[in-house]
Amino acid sequence: MHRIIKREELAPKIKLFVVEAPEIAAHARPGHFFVLRMHEHGERIPLTIADSDPGAGTITMVFQEVGKSTCELGTLEEGDSILDIVGPLGTPRDIRRLDTVVCVAGGVGVAPIYPEAKAFHELGTRVISLVGAQTKDMLIFKDRMETVSDEVHYSTDDGSFGYHGFVTGLLRDLLAGGLRPDEVVAIGPLPMMRATCKVTAEFGVKTIVSLNAIMVDGTGMCGSCRVTVDGKTMFSCVEGPAFDGHKVDFEELMARQTRFLAEEKLAMERYKAHAEGCKCRRK
Repeated sequence: MHRIIKREELAPKIKLFVVEAPEIAAHARPGHFFVLRMHEHGERIPLTIADSDPGAGTITMVFQEVGKSTCELGTLEEGDSILDIVGPLGTPRDIRRLDTVVCVAGGVGVAPIYPEAKAFHELGTRVISLVGAQTKDMLIFKDRMETVSDEVHYSTDDGSFGYHGFVTGLLRDLLAGGLRPDEVVAIGPLPMMRATCKVTAEFGVKTIVSLNAIMVDGTGMCGSCRVTVDGKTMFSCVEGPAFDGHKVDFEELMARQTRFLAEEKLAMERYKAHAEGCKCRRK
């Protein structure tokens, strides 16, 4: 059992939990993720480690209430416990000192990009962060990203804060203006990462993405997380989740992400109908 010692609402339907998990905290590195199960009948949910404190024996998770399991997770309070948390999983990022790195985050993707930006910053790399969200209210981790970045630029789809448009528009403007970073790191929704790679390909800039493929067991045995990278089948839970974005077959991956939409919709409908106090029932 893993006790929740801190609960924070970062934005509408976006929660932060700090959870007791000393063994995971002791070994966590940027790029690692974990799989949790709320209870014996719960779904296995993969989430990136947004932060860790080995001294306190805690890890930080950030999630958005989208489907049945994340909505159910969001009902937990401080002092409640999560049955299982397995990790750290995946291959950690190979982070070394570079001259300049641009971190491009879309939506909740800013949480998993934070430990990478922090690691680059601590090595003396110049970190330029581009953070995008749908609206001003959906921008999260601002203080954290500003602490580990030399520059932070914001964008909102509706123009309520910062650049009016997608975060990839900010990236294009920087590259068109002559910026040539050693690496671009992009984490967020698949369409946003695909768009980022199209922009950086035009300018010949190395780009690393973190793939949120469907995962079940987290060990590569089920095959649900397979992706095509440079024409080869890879398993994102063990060989990723970070890959060279210019070699990822995004069209195939985005098609695969829809394979359980009918089941997800049914599970959500049943949860809304039966769950007591589920905030997702509110219209």
